[in-house]
Amino acid sequence: MPPDPLVLAETRAWLAKADEDLRACEVCLAARRPLLGTVTYHAQQAAEKAMKAWLVWHGRPFRKTHHLVEIAEPCWQIDPSLRPLLERSLPLSQYAWKHRYPGEALDPSRDEATAAMQLAQAITSAMLERLPSEVRPG
Repeated sequence: MPPDPLVLAETRAWLAKADEDLRACEVCLAARRPLLGTVTYHAQQAAEKAMKAWLVWHGRPFRKTHHLVEIAEPCWQIDPSLRPLLERSLPLSQYAWKHRYPGEALDPSRDEATAAMQLAQAITSAMLERLPSEVRPG
């Protein structure tokens, strides 16, 4: 039975947004004056959106949240092999707000920003490997 076209389209849309966030990470990191706080923010966003794509594909509802613990747990319930990677991603949750407002924590180091981006890339890749090719963004 072919996949539901609405589920296919919504999954692809979440993955396209995750890809957009990963590209934003790369641009912000490569800038003459790198935007390191912005890199970490988009890394968190990419990981979140890739996980939400996974949940959409599997018909699992989720509420609007940036808290990766809440999003990751149902993901690894679907596929327990995701658990080690997704557990490593949980600290990315802080980047949904950390470094985003004046008076908050200092910007992250280049190493911290790079590590956040690489983790988001690994999560997105893991989801793409487990999803059918027709959901890949164009």
